[in-house]
Amino acid sequence: MRKAAVFDVGRVLFDWQLRVLFEKLIADPQELDWFLANVVTEEWHFEHDQGRTMAEMLPERIALYPAQESLIRAYAARFNETIPGPVPGTHALVERLAARGVPLFCLTNFGDEFWQAFRPTQPIFDHFADIIVSGVEKVAKPEARIYEIVERRSGRSGDALFFTDDNPANIAAARARGWDAHLFTDAAALEAQLTGAGLL
Repeated sequence: MRKAAVFDVGRVLFDWQLRVLFEKLIADPQELDWFLANVVTEEWHFEHDQGRTMAEMLPERIALYPAQESLIRAYAARFNETIPGPVPGTHALVERLAARGVPLFCLTNFGDEFWQAFRPTQPIFDHFADIIVSGVEKVAKPEARIYEIVERRSGRSGDALFFTDDNPANIAAARARGWDAHLFTDAAALEAQLTGAGLL
């Protein structure tokens, strides 16, 4: 069976920074830093990646920070603006892999509602045979069960799966399952890793 390449999405295929949206909405740098450290944080956002809905999350957060209601609602309504564009060079690697007939999959921590709004805007995902989304599955990396889902749906396991992700914990979990897993730093390093794995 041919080895498959599994890509993370955030900070591998696409840049993602909550700050990119909120620096448009909060002029004072200290207030912006406080807001991102306390109100709309990456830790809170991760609850959506794990399967919680906006209908659950928003009222709870607004109750805690009522003065920030409009900004909290902007997070939900304008989430795509937290994704400013592709990570330089990685889409070209996907195109090259696709042209070589390498089976392609995504494994991403991404909220279901946000994914449904983002996916249709990005034709690069058409190259992928399957995309495993944590918010849909209601389990997120680095929990073992989401890696099991990839194995089942790809029909592969162990070193038949090449995996790239920017989070060391996610890489460690994949390596624990025998995957050929590599920490993402930039496209040049990924190109070398893919070449070393015989995929490019």
